This record gives sequence, structure tokens and C-alpha cells, in this order.
Amino acid sequence: MDDQKFTPQLQKLGSKIRELRSARGFSQESFADACGLDRTYVGGVERGERNLGFKNLLRISEALNVEPSELLANISAKNGGK
Repeated sequence: MDDQKFTPQLQKLGSKIRELRSARGFSQESFADACGLDRTYVGGVERGERNLGFKNLLRISEALNVEPSELLANISAKNGGK
């Protein structure tokens, strides 16, 4: 499978996470601490460079106080994530 195939979806997810993190007043570093993740990993997720696993999606959702489905809303596996 082409590693670049889902890049638009990862970027959209990362943008949503960044938007919610910023709205809640977290710096990237304090957010990473709240999630129990490394700051560089969180940065990669927000830029759409990391394919995060389900457990990390749950950690991020918990730190943002949202359901995982809210992070994934409007992201499609087809048509470049549109």
C-alpha cells in the first residue's frame, strides 16, 4: 500500500487536534505531557506526519475531553479524505 495514500486524512486529523489543543490553552509541550506522549510525536501527529495508533488516539481524546469520533468526524477513507 502507498504510504502517501492517506496523507490528506492524517493532515486533517492533525489540524483538528491542533485546533482543539490551542482552543483549550495547551502548549504543545503541556499537551504532550497531559497525553503521556513525547512532544516531538505530538508535533508529527499535528503535521500529519505520524500514523497514530488507536491507544494514542484515545490518549489524545481524553486529554482534549472529546470523544474519538469528534476527532475523526468529516474524515473519509476515500477521495483523499474529503
